[in-house]
Amino acid sequence: MADFVVYALIAGISIALVAGPLGCFVVWRRMSYFGDTLAHSSLLGVALAILLNTQLQIAIIGSCLSFAALLLLLERKQALATDTLLGIIAHSTLAFGILVLSVSDRVQVNLNAFLFGDLLTITLTDLIWIVSCCLGSGVVLIFFWKKFLAITVHRELAMIEGLAADRLYALLVFLIAILIAVAMKIVGVLLITSLLIIPAAAARRLSSTPEQMAIGAAVAGSLAVIGGLALSYVWDTPAGPSIVATAFVLFIVVYLKPEAGKR
Repeated sequence: MADFVVYALIAGISIALVAGPLGCFVVWRRMSYFGDTLAHSSLLGVALAILLNTQLQIAIIGSCLSFAALLLLLERKQALATDTLLGIIAHSTLAFGILVLSVSDRVQVNLNAFLFGDLLTITLTDLIWIVSCCLGSGVVLIFFWKKFLAITVHRELAMIEGLAADRLYALLVFLIAILIAVAMKIVGVLLITSLLIIPAAAARRLSSTPEQMAIGAAVAGSLAVIGGLALSYVWDTPAGPSIVATAFVLFIVVYLKPEAGKR
């Protein structure tokens, strides 16, 4: 098997294994638009990397973390509704990113690769970045899982029990930001959030506990990556959209499946 296929498979499954459990919190907390905003800001990180001639992955992660912090700050101000703020920042950062990339004469940029992903062009350096970030995020997620779950299920009760709800929520948002930053290469800016939401939504149908849903989402995401890559390899379709389309098919199959005890 060609190296680029192996790299793509390892990178995609690494992302899926972390995106599944994190996606559960996105679904539970209804943060899908939050994820879209951070995804759009990642394109601005690409533009800044080109302008400043810095390492691409560092610039993207820095951009996502910076806008995650900005979103948390604006959310506390409550001057406008959260969805309004998210809409303003999401579309503005996407527009600025595309404008900067389009006028830059330093390098020829393939916008489609950033907007829809280019998984099959992953290099060994990209793979190391992705696996390292996913491994670190996974360890943090496992360590804080019960605390994240506590502030999600009942924030006030968790605070009474002594948990720093605001700090834990900020940490959760930063984990999502890091995942989005490294997942850009997988499915692109416009499809990143779908990799968080669709497997988690599919797993929710078959789960009776949060842990079952997290594991199910990781499995569903991994199956989507494998199926999407197979589709891309055989029919030469774009890898990112193929993965999302496969995840959607899994979601439809799960939700059309009759519940236990019903015909």
